Amino acid sequence: MYLGLDIGTSGVKAVLVSEAGAVVATASRELALSHPQPLWSEQDPDSWVDAAIGAVDDLAATHPRDVAGVRGIGLSGQMHGATLLGSDGRPLRPAILWNDGRSHAECIELERRCPSLHVIAGNLAMPGFTAPKLLWVAHHEPGIFERVAKVLLPKAYVRYRLTGEMVEDMSDAAGTLWLDVGRRSWSAELLHATGLDLHHMPRLVEGSEVSAVLAGEFAQRWGMVKDVVVAGGAGDNAASAIGLGAIAPGDAFLSLGTSGVVFRVTDRFAPAPASAVHAFCHALPGLWHQMGVMLSAAASLAWLAGVMETPTAALLEPLGECVEGPSPIKFLPYLDGERTPHNDAAASGAFVGLRAATGRSQIVQAVLEGVAFAARDNLAALSAAGGAITEVDLVGGGSRSPLWAQICADVLGIAVHRVEEGEVGAALGAARLGRLAATGEAPAQICTRPRRLASFVPRASAASAYDEAYRHWRALYPALKESL
Repeated sequence: MYLGLDIGTSGVKAVLVSEAGAVVATASRELALSHPQPLWSEQDPDSWVDAAIGAVDDLAATHPRDVAGVRGIGLSGQMHGATLLGSDGRPLRPAILWNDGRSHAECIELERRCPSLHVIAGNLAMPGFTAPKLLWVAHHEPGIFERVAKVLLPKAYVRYRLTGEMVEDMSDAAGTLWLDVGRRSWSAELLHATGLDLHHMPRLVEGSEVSAVLAGEFAQRWGMVKDVVVAGGAGDNAASAIGLGAIAPGDAFLSLGTSGVVFRVTDRFAPAPASAVHAFCHALPGLWHQMGVMLSAAASLAWLAGVMETPTAALLEPLGECVEGPSPIKFLPYLDGERTPHNDAAASGAFVGLRAATGRSQIVQAVLEGVAFAARDNLAALSAAGGAITEVDLVGGGSRSPLWAQICADVLGIAVHRVEEGEVGAALGAARLGRLAATGEAPAQICTRPRRLASFVPRASAASAYDEAYRHWRALYPALKESL
């Protein structure tokens, strides 16, 4: 039996996976976000630990024999979050998250300080990444910066609390702007540009390697045997790829989680910073990946549900499983700024085309389409960076909706496949990495593709209308940029 823990933004998921590769049980705990100032997004690092422990407690209560049989644990996590620890190993301040946009000026400064940044890290300096956050802390909270002993990412902090070891995997480390992504090692040059040194960084391992052993107190708490290994794990999207069996060059998926991602596996480091495409290490040795990233995907729909004080399912129900064509309303899903292709933390969301006769369903449909249009921007960026993507598997919370899947197929112009266990892809991938670390099996034997539940192909009847709607939608960002 194997355990996967996914340290997300809105919650922590835990999954138990059997020797046959089936998901036996799941548990989750919610997390709260803090936005103390405009563009700020923070979380209490200890809330991740409490949620992770609580989720495993729930599994141990309902499936004690299965939990007792766990041989390996894998971790997946939200990327980029700056968790600053003092010499006592305790957080010095709330973690600054991936969707925090305060460090725009520091990005400019970082690129000035380190002209070789794009070559080494393979990415633009963006406020979401970790390195600019540390420059911001140095400028605005110098007393805290001087006390920083270690900088960990979210899942690495959870690992530290569960094992006592400070370790990071390559895929998550690639999102810091401190990793030499091609060489898969920390870059002293990039660290120096933010006033840090190698001793501030955790030890690096591959995602499928053993990183540590579960502390005895937790093994005893959950009835496990001693020496349960903890794998290096992966950033959330690389972990989702492992859960989807996306481990061969060219494999691709679309994630509609809190954020949105178009992801493609590569067999080499293939940076394309000019189009704001991310180039990161994959969770397995010898593999990398490219990503286009939207900062608000399913989060846009969740935001609308909150504003309308209506459950998401109730918002979607009147639309059924298919719409005839585009909504007359256009929605820009830039509620937290945007990465690919704009790299604009200050970008704002917007509805355009509202009329007195506009109904709720037209607004809901516009949100679904706005995210799909943003995904098309990402698809175009990845295609320009490395060739066409002809189909994608769909994962994340948004994958539950056949309606959204069909809209994505119509907008993207490619086949979109809903897959089994698509909502727990990252946690499933983490569990698979835990298994690889525990057993040393070949990844191709374990990282198999899930069963496809349904396939959605572009409808000829809607294609031209969506192409036209996308053309108008693309004109909105530059038109509104100066006024929002």
